Amino acid sequence: IENKTAYVVDGEVFFSISAFKEYGKLSNRRPEDMLKGVRIEVDPKKRESLDFTLWKPAKSGEQGWPSPWGEGRPGWHIECSSMIFDILGEQIDIHGGGMDLMFPHHENEIAQSEGASKKSYAKYWLHNNMFMFSGAKMSKSLGNIRTMRSFLEEYPAEVFKFLVLSAHYRSESEFSENTIANSISGLSRIYAALRTAHSAGAPQSTKGKPAADFMAIVQKAQTNVGAALDDDFNTPVAFAEIFEVVRAYNTFVKPGSKFTDDLKAVSQIFLNFVRDNGLLMSLFQEEPEEFLKNLDLILIRHKNLDIKQIEELVQKRSQARFNKQYALSDQYRDELKALGIEVRDAASGSIWEVIK
Repeated sequence: IENKTAYVVDGEVFFSISAFKEYGKLSNRRPEDMLKGVRIEVDPKKRESLDFTLWKPAKSGEQGWPSPWGEGRPGWHIECSSMIFDILGEQIDIHGGGMDLMFPHHENEIAQSEGASKKSYAKYWLHNNMFMFSGAKMSKSLGNIRTMRSFLEEYPAEVFKFLVLSAHYRSESEFSENTIANSISGLSRIYAALRTAHSAGAPQSTKGKPAADFMAIVQKAQTNVGAALDDDFNTPVAFAEIFEVVRAYNTFVKPGSKFTDDLKAVSQIFLNFVRDNGLLMSLFQEEPEEFLKNLDLILIRHKNLDIKQIEELVQKRSQARFNKQYALSDQYRDELKALGIEVRDAASGSIWEVIK
């Protein structure tokens, strides 16, 4: 009001669009274009039809708070500016939100914030696209929502984060059993390689050197990950580079390999690469063995598998191998595979996990 970008009529405070010449700069809309063809009845208290409410008088029986203009409540848009001004200050670096909020909510938020402070409000705006659920936008009004609380009762948070970041934030994301399964599969590939690298341990001497061609792959990927995240936070491209390094690592180091100092050095480079880049996206920081076991328990529950039956088949296969009954051992392996179980042999014995 002091800056003459708002005015009061009968205890109601309106923002004046004409007093803020940059209105529409976020959504690239011009006020004059917005008014074309409009047939909505204009509130007679407004000076212009696009002016919006900052403070509204409380009706009888409504929640209200005292103000210089009488008992009332804030308008929808002003709440966000009030919280940001109070907690973060008049200027912020990054403001996020759904694409459906760009206009009018974020446009009005900019107008009222800059109209009050006379300072630039936010440096960057990141508008994410919608979650699609069976081809429709996930929304409360449609009743097709899945709460985060219910999701976390069933899956680790990392599954959801991986699912979200697998698509560019400005593209539509499908939320389904299929995309959840894809997230589990992708995380399993990365964590399985991390488990191998973690088991390698540190080189015993300074003579251990990572293979030159593996180092070249890592260095190229590191450059590309940085470029992808700098390019409008392009997480799918960053993931592709991480998976390329995972693939390269798996060709150098097989599960059950004897770890020479050179392979230990390769493993250490791999661990650092995945951990450091994962930290930027709040991913890949869990203890690998424990995380993979948790994923197995989830998949066992989803597939209604009997752990006792699985362990009995694994034990029978191990005994058949010990007795050199290789045909019988292969038969048990096939039975396990039909159940969706993969068995790998290590020095400590047979280890099984759910195929992902």
